[in-house]
Amino acid sequence: MTRGKRDAARVEIRIEDDASPIVRLIGRTLRDAHRAGYALQDLARTSGVVAVKSHDTPQSATIAFGAGGIDVSTGVLVEPDAVVTVDLNGRFAPAAEAVGDTDLAAGVLHALTPPIPPWREGAKRFWERTRTLPGMPETLVVVTEGEGGLEQLVLGEGSSRYLIASDPESLAGIFSGADDLFAVLNAGALGLQGTMSQLSVMAGASWKVRYDV
Repeated sequence: MTRGKRDAARVEIRIEDDASPIVRLIGRTLRDAHRAGYALQDLARTSGVVAVKSHDTPQSATIAFGAGGIDVSTGVLVEPDAVVTVDLNGRFAPAAEAVGDTDLAAGVLHALTPPIPPWREGAKRFWERTRTLPGMPETLVVVTEGEGGLEQLVLGEGSSRYLIASDPESLAGIFSGADDLFAVLNAGALGLQGTMSQLSVMAGASWKVRYDV
């Protein structure tokens, strides 16, 4: 192990109790990266403090690397070594030049962009995690248009159905939690078929995956 690094396979990523949405989003994303074996050298740091700020809301969080793991907390209560300003609805895309330790900032931004599973795999994981939520439809129908033409995936079975349609990349983002369902909807990249109450339930299911609650 090089100086300032730990065994990448043993990184513990912690968030505070009653964490804010930005903290939950960062924590879930870093855990996804770790599980995928992605950016392990960046996650294995044992020192450094990075402030993460939203480019269009007052939300902010602090990522602190230490010998005991990584801690993510709300706000910026200590002087950070680096500051990154990102688009929270754009998969942590930088919205401004990083300030401070640019190598540390680049490592954090790298760790916040883990690979996203293909839409079919993501949809199956999403369904496994959310199908028992109160009010969830008995059947989820996912439709997209890929290279081979129209594709459809039916999850579950029953008369209560909900349909979600979009391009493969947007579906993959929604089902993995990388993208916010309403942000994709407002961008005009999502088609839905179902009742308003079902939309409310689906939004809750999306947030459960996105914020790991």
